[in-house]
Amino acid sequence: MKVIRKRRAQGVTDYKKRLTLLKGGLPRVVIRRSNRGIRMQIAEYEVNGDKILATANSNELSKFGWMPKRNTPTAYLTGVLLAKKAKGIESKEFVLDIGLYRPSKASILFAAAKGAMDSGMGIRGNIEFDEKRIFGHHISDYSKKLGNESVEFSTYRKKGLDVGSMEALVNKVKEAITK
Repeated sequence: MKVIRKRRAQGVTDYKKRLTLLKGGLPRVVIRRSNRGIRMQIAEYEVNGDKILATANSNELSKFGWMPKRNTPTAYLTGVLLAKKAKGIESKEFVLDIGLYRPSKASILFAAAKGAMDSGMGIRGNIEFDEKRIFGHHISDYSKKLGNESVEFSTYRKKGLDVGSMEALVNKVKEAITK
């Protein structure tokens, strides 16, 4: 009989994957998503527990004029924000840690990693992501298809955001973050 570790039984930690990431000796870019937002951290292994060097949360983007909390452009901008906060970190190379999430081509986890890479962080691996999705073209197209009467984008309209011009808004917020 094999004893299952507590965090594995809870579905929190994949110890085999974690050990593989730690063997490289590089800091990890940890990306986690929830129903309320996207959280990114740069973590470094220490014997007593991981040391967090920098952290960025999608809720912080409201300071820069960005309202949505959990979509593809939000993930990208959270990556840009993490890269800005990580400027003082000595390491120039990082390993991507997506935890128990299954990697898929259009995942917002990879959009977040792409945002960090585009802003100068050296994350190992070949991360490609569709630029149209990063800049919210799929959201704009969907809102145009539904029309102005739809309830689905009513929160955006109440806040004064034009869903039809998502790309301009993403670029504006990205510029505000990188200043």
